[in-house]
Amino acid sequence: MPVGLIALALGGFGIGLTEFVIAGLLPEVAADFHVNEAAAGWLISGYALGVVVGALFLTAAINRLPRKAALLGLMVLFIVGNTVSALAPTYTLMLSGRVLAALAHGAFFGIGSVVAAGMVAPDKKARAIAIMFTGLTAANVLGVPFGTLLGQALGWRSTFWAIAIIGVLATVGVATLVPKGTGAADPADPAAQGGLRHELRAFRSGQVWLSIVVTVLGFGGMFGAFTYMAFTLTEVSGFASSAVPWLLILFGVGLFAGNALGGRFADRALDRTLIVVLSGLAVILAVFALVAGNPVGAVIALVLMGAFGFATVPGLQMRVMNYAPDAPTLASGANIAAFNVGNALGAWIGGVTITAGLGYTSPLWAGALITVGAVVVMVFAASAARRSRARAADGSAKTSSEAVPVG
Repeated sequence: MPVGLIALALGGFGIGLTEFVIAGLLPEVAADFHVNEAAAGWLISGYALGVVVGALFLTAAINRLPRKAALLGLMVLFIVGNTVSALAPTYTLMLSGRVLAALAHGAFFGIGSVVAAGMVAPDKKARAIAIMFTGLTAANVLGVPFGTLLGQALGWRSTFWAIAIIGVLATVGVATLVPKGTGAADPADPAAQGGLRHELRAFRSGQVWLSIVVTVLGFGGMFGAFTYMAFTLTEVSGFASSAVPWLLILFGVGLFAGNALGGRFADRALDRTLIVVLSGLAVILAVFALVAGNPVGAVIALVLMGAFGFATVPGLQMRVMNYAPDAPTLASGANIAAFNVGNALGAWIGGVTITAGLGYTSPLWAGALITVGAVVVMVFAASAARRSRARAADGSAKTSSEAVPVG
């Protein structure tokens, strides 16, 4: 695989660390700024909203820039955002820094997916995207625990300084290792001159919208269950609170393995892989709810939930790009936004089930049902795609037969 993918993965690692490490440092941040838990929580919610805005609007705004230049500009924005967070004398400036970094998040993964796919042969595109997202999974497995420990030992600001340094290293990597023009459209193609208006035409495709809906439901099901996992593990499985960070590392190992395998299988059979993996995720979530009271069963289910949940990511990203060949950048960014919409939807539904008194396994049941919805939509989308290809092949065959001279 090209070394430029390592630079993209490093950028993904820094961005993933920014997104997730704040959860472990919220008590320290809240105490430093003298704000309550609800206000501190906006450092997470505000970030998620920033990701959606950046994935859609910032991607559209920089659509006409060369993609390597766009990635470098986004990494600079990321560095600035984390530097503001590290220096922030007030809660408002801290939140502003978080939002700045979040704007880079969505656009980086959206554009980065196109660049990663452009570095490799057509039969390896999903694997290339998976390598870039490996940085995000590594942030969960290694970055979050060590980032939390660093912040607790040297102050939470030290973690954001470390993230800013990672951003500098990733920027240097992108500048030196990503080939110029990678992932760019053919200048001779009229679509390349169409600008934003042309890219927006991608959203006329029913398959693009179906892919986005699958992303929202599939990732929403997994993330809704994950959001309340600490409560499930402590209140149902019986683990001590001190064990939760280490159990989440095991969850991260599952993410890492699922991301790699999902990319490999998606390159072989995209729609079939997504149907199988989403079906497996729905089953795992339901089984997890049933065995949550057994510590061993809970640990096994936790790892499998991570593996099946993140095995969907390369394929979902690849599918929306496949059905928007003339507008992969904006479609890719929209799908990154869809991941975060799914996160918010799943977390909200999971919270509703707990508030309704259904217990700490209810987010798992809710996640399983949401994921079943994703399977249904994916089966419909795959069936519609097959019918469309069959009609196209039939039309091509008729045209060929009519073109054959007689006599």
